[in-house]
Amino acid sequence: MTQRIEAVGSVALKDGRHANIRPLQEEDREALTAFGLSLPKNDLLYLEDDLTHPEIIARLANAAKAENWRQLIAITDDGQIIGYAAALRMPGWSNHVADIRLIVSPGYRRSGLGMHLAQAIVEAARELGATKVSVDMLAAQTAGQAIFSRLGFAVEGQLARHAIDRDGKLQDIVIMSAFVRV
Repeated sequence: MTQRIEAVGSVALKDGRHANIRPLQEEDREALTAFGLSLPKNDLLYLEDDLTHPEIIARLANAAKAENWRQLIAITDDGQIIGYAAALRMPGWSNHVADIRLIVSPGYRRSGLGMHLAQAIVEAARELGATKVSVDMLAAQTAGQAIFSRLGFAVEGQLARHAIDRDGKLQDIVIMSAFVRV
């Protein structure tokens, strides 16, 4: 069994603010729901998990102790969630690969929080035993691609019209990955 990340700690942001990055806990349901509801409609179109749906929130919060899944949140001192990241180790012949998800509150974008969360979740994936990490995102999400490029990720491919957003529009997906040491 791998060692679980218990806390990442406080991070300083470019604009002078700071955030605390730590694992998601079952007690974070209400704050995670508030985070999901605070996201702009366009952000919700791009999420794989609907962070406004109570059953999804319950599933995510209950997965806090799952063996092959790590979830981190960035929170303010008053407990407001301002970022969410997850790493899920794949099953079967891809069990050396972890898939990453990440989203930051609009008020904290371009502050460096996305980079801090990305670094922390890649480390969590490594601690899960993953030797390769991948992230899928819509081709339109260029800021996210830039974050992961800076962390050494490279584009492995693009899938044309592979995702349907919540408005029913077809979107291209970019797949990026990097190899990490265990």
